[in-house]
Amino acid sequence: MILASTAAELPTREPGTRRAVVMTMGALHEGHLALVRRAREIADQVVVTIFVNPLQFNEAADLERYPRTLEADCALLEPLGVDAVFAPSVDEMYPGGSPTVTVSAGAIGGVLEGAHRPGHFDGVLTVVLKLLHLTDPDVALFGAKDAQQVIAVRAMVRDLAVPVRIEAVDTVRDPDGLALSSRNVHLSERERAEALILSRALFAAAGAARNGSAAPDVVATGRAVLAQRPPASAVRVDYLEAIDPRTAMAVEADHRGDAVIAVAARVGATRLIDNVTVTLGEKK
Repeated sequence: MILASTAAELPTREPGTRRAVVMTMGALHEGHLALVRRAREIADQVVVTIFVNPLQFNEAADLERYPRTLEADCALLEPLGVDAVFAPSVDEMYPGGSPTVTVSAGAIGGVLEGAHRPGHFDGVLTVVLKLLHLTDPDVALFGAKDAQQVIAVRAMVRDLAVPVRIEAVDTVRDPDGLALSSRNVHLSERERAEALILSRALFAAAGAARNGSAAPDVVATGRAVLAQRPPASAVRVDYLEAIDPRTAMAVEADHRGDAVIAVAARVGATRLIDNVTVTLGEKK
C-alpha cells in the first residue's frame, strides 16, 4: 500500500482498469471500512483519502479537536487491499492559503446542516471536487449517514458534469443503534447513553412511515421521542425533518415516495447527525 502525501506520488491507473475513491477525514471506524470493502468489490484499484479539511469547519476549536490518527488508520486499511492512501497536508491541498475560487452548494447549503453550519457544504464540495480531480476515480463512495453531504455531492457531479459515479453505502451502527462516527470518541459514558435517543427517534419515525403515516405525522412521531428526554439531558436537538433525497428540502405534507428523516443534535460539546430513509405513502 502506497502512502502518498502529494498527488505526484499517487499510483497511475492502468488502461481499462476501474478506480474507486473513499474520501475521509481519518479517525477511521467500521463505517469507513464498510466503504472500503464495497470499493474493493467494485474496483480494480482503491484509493482512500485522509484529509481534515479546514474549509468545512465553522469553529476553530472543532477543527483543532478533530482526531488525527494516520498511523492507526493505515494499519486498518492495508489488510483490506487498499492500493494507496492519499494524506496531503493543508499546504499541499491549498497552496498559498484558502482557495480564491470555491464551489457553492447553492440552496442545499442553506438548510439543515447548512443553516447551522454556514459555508460548511461549500467547503465540502470544494475539497471533494479537488480530490476527484487529483485521484481520478470512476466511482466515489460516501456514507449514507451524511445524507445531506451525499445529496450535495450528487448535485455537484450532476450539475457540473463531473464524470464520476457517486455511491452511498448504508450507515453502520453499534448494536444499540448509535450510528458510528469519528466524533463519538468525544462522548462521555453518560452522553453516549443519552445520544441513543437520536436513533430511537429515527426508528420510531420509520415505523410510522411503514404504517402508512403521512410526512407530518412521521416527523411528529420522531419529535415526540426526542421530547421525552429529561430537562437535564446533554442532548440539544437542532432538527428532525423529512427531506427530499434529491434536493434536501423539506417534503410536502402529501409527499409520496422516498424521503430521508434527518436528525441533528449537540450531545454535550459533540455534534451528531443521523438519518434513515423511508418510503412515504405506502403502508407495508
